[in-house]
Amino acid sequence: MSTAYKSAIDVVRELKQKHGNWQNISETDAARMMMQNRFKTGLDIAKYTAKIMRQDMEDYDNDTSQYTQSLGAWHGFVAQQTMYAKKKYFGTTSKTYIYLSGWMVAALRSEFGPLPDQSMHEKTSVPKLIEEIYTFLRQADAKVLNDYFRELNAAEEAGQDTSAILEKIENFDSHVVPIIADIDAGFGNEEATYLLTKQMIEAGACAIQVENQVSDAKQCGHQAGKVTVPHEDYIAKINAIRYAFLELGVEDGVIVARTDSEGASLTQKIPVSNEPGDLASQYIDFIDVEEIDIADAKENDVLLKRDGKLVRPVRLANGLYQFREETNIDRVVLDCVTALENGADLLWIETPTPDVAHIKSMVDRIKEQQPKAKLVYNNSPSFNWTLNFRKQVIAQWEEEGKDVSSYDKDNLMSSDYDGTELDAAADVAAQNFQRDASREAGVFHHLITLPTYHTTALSVHELAKGYFGEEGMLAYAAGVQRKEIREGISCVKHQAMAGSDLGDDHKEIFSGDNALKAGGEKNTMNQF
Repeated sequence: MSTAYKSAIDVVRELKQKHGNWQNISETDAARMMMQNRFKTGLDIAKYTAKIMRQDMEDYDNDTSQYTQSLGAWHGFVAQQTMYAKKKYFGTTSKTYIYLSGWMVAALRSEFGPLPDQSMHEKTSVPKLIEEIYTFLRQADAKVLNDYFRELNAAEEAGQDTSAILEKIENFDSHVVPIIADIDAGFGNEEATYLLTKQMIEAGACAIQVENQVSDAKQCGHQAGKVTVPHEDYIAKINAIRYAFLELGVEDGVIVARTDSEGASLTQKIPVSNEPGDLASQYIDFIDVEEIDIADAKENDVLLKRDGKLVRPVRLANGLYQFREETNIDRVVLDCVTALENGADLLWIETPTPDVAHIKSMVDRIKEQQPKAKLVYNNSPSFNWTLNFRKQVIAQWEEEGKDVSSYDKDNLMSSDYDGTELDAAADVAAQNFQRDASREAGVFHHLITLPTYHTTALSVHELAKGYFGEEGMLAYAAGVQRKEIREGISCVKHQAMAGSDLGDDHKEIFSGDNALKAGGEKNTMNQF
């Protein structure tokens, strides 16, 4: 008999003997329900998934082919179906996470309605979504294990060997996987970051991603107008996150330090330098300045001394300071090294295009000081993947001396190039991107921030186009349901997916023969 299952039965049996009046409680049924709810709290989940991430990081250090992946989810059902698909086609959830995107929370989960990615949505919507995701993942565990226990009961009633079924129960691969949760820039100061982090951890998050932008001026990493903070301010938020993990007993909690400096050109604050060459001084050195004479200084001007000369920082009308051009990569490297030196575990570098060579050039510099530096990389839908890889292939061919005159470089997205040698080479590059970036550029985790935003839009668009047109019900029958049936997608039995079978079994456990169940002969789900 299954060790965990048998132990649960023994626990319930002892409790029945202790309390004396639990005669209506079945040891096997109670043990079954205990097995189906392995994780009692969000903290249980955070501790469990943090250990998974730490082991995965160690595996990657030993073998870069052991990278991890995730898809962004904006609803618990999306996360649940992602894990169902992973288990169905690959047999396991190993090396697979869920990404919680602040962009999608803003766009899809705010009470204000759709918002841009500027931290204007309710901060509490983030831990609420984490809790929702894990509710759906735990329900997936309960549903699948419930099916196994139905098999077990049927086999026992038929007098059949149950060892194979018990093995499936004992070695069940949970749908509960790590979530990397986006806290944006912390939604305020370091205390606000700490308080929100605690709620996110209590909901189940084992990995918190925090960026180095100014919280109240936050922009999407793929848009203009990004304003970064001095390192001291950012380190304070990293500290706040670590203290939150430790306070709640999640010792293996993971901090993902994101730098937006690659595309950021502004800062809001000039930090205080206490001695030449310190961290504040290095940050100030990146600020663009103009040399002036003291006689030319205006009333209330901000002035600095640099290399023995009096200089005035370049300042915009809104009071923000501008960094010198072409310092962005140097700032990225300093950001990353500093974050790793001050408690971060993983790095996130926003880039303008998916270019392995560009990512590698930065990571190599970081690894000179932090040899185990690892990235979480955003395989962003904000990139035009087809266009970027076609451009990269053309550039490579030109370098090799190949004639590319038949291609219009200004129109490489044209469908005229579909099916061509260029198209094939670019698609291979896209297919191999994650493997190449993990091997060459230190990418431990690949994620797509908002793929299910796009897949939802695309599938609904296609269904509406057919359903409201000439196809009518055929659009649904052929375009959706038939595909679900033939792919063996569990969701085709939507009543069971929503918990109908699970609820019927609970009713029978609670009420016995008095249970009013939904799964009888007249249930139309029997057609599937």
